[in-house]
Amino acid sequence: MGDVARLAGVSKKTVSRVINDSPQVNDATRAGIKGLIRDIGYRPDPQARGFAFRRSYLVGMIYDNPTPQYVVNVQLGILDGLKGTDFELVVHPCNRRSDTFIEDARKFVEMQKLYGVVLTPSVSEDERLAEALREIGCAYIRVASVALDMERRMIVTNDRVGGREAARHLASLGHSRIALVAGRRSFRSAHERRSGFEDGLMEFGIRLPMDYVLQGDYTFESGLARGADILDLDPPPTAAFAANDEMAAGVLQALHVAGLKAPEDLSIVGFDDFETATRIWPRLTTVHTPARKIGRLAAQSLLAFGDEDVPLGPNQTVPELIVRESTRELESS
Repeated sequence: MGDVARLAGVSKKTVSRVINDSPQVNDATRAGIKGLIRDIGYRPDPQARGFAFRRSYLVGMIYDNPTPQYVVNVQLGILDGLKGTDFELVVHPCNRRSDTFIEDARKFVEMQKLYGVVLTPSVSEDERLAEALREIGCAYIRVASVALDMERRMIVTNDRVGGREAARHLASLGHSRIALVAGRRSFRSAHERRSGFEDGLMEFGIRLPMDYVLQGDYTFESGLARGADILDLDPPPTAAFAANDEMAAGVLQALHVAGLKAPEDLSIVGFDDFETATRIWPRLTTVHTPARKIGRLAAQSLLAFGDEDVPLGPNQTVPELIVRESTRELESS
């Protein structure tokens, strides 16, 4: 196989794909490699070829995420990335806090004979799972807010940047008493969004008091509870940043229950920019996470993984602030 690869000017992985009729090789390259195989009389090892056939045309997605809209948008993106290929998507929800989490994920990969798998937060942040996948030879792509692995194995979402943009927006509107509804502690994204938020406040000389940090878990219900807590703070904040849109919607609901309004009584910024952000009133100022693009990039990276003939595509996304009606400039007293 090495001789065929050298003569064709491609990798051994590409030769293997031609031998195993993979759809991931263009017609011209396929024809050239098959011609060389014929010319030099190369005969593939049946045992090695049998191993290759044990892999299916299935790509997996493993997730443990409390935000359904995130999961759906990433799935749609993966399907976009698989379009035009013979690959199909299978999904596996899991509970990272379960004692059998690693073994359950490993069984899913082995039983489905997956070509590879996309790991989304917070599953993607678990080094034990990444190691287990490497042990069984399964290609994977990790979606995470920071780089956790070699470049070809990562889609980095840069959540810290989004947190910083949220802080800059509120501070530039004149707010200095700003509360934070933080995300689930077990998610790296929660820490990155908070760190970026604090960085952005510091640019304006604003400190985030500990009693202005309220712990949520990325759900609407936690946003509702923490929203009620915000209203009890003394002195009261004039603005709040919720680490995702579900919690921001909960904070808005808490305002309504108390007979208050956003942004008149409290400016609110969320994070994600999924459908929720434009289906509530006021429409939510939020940090846009390109979840569908993330899924597409992950699928494309997975199909190209391990083939040095395929150049590394974009593996970073950058969140962007979307300004709507839930924030306003603070009126001077």
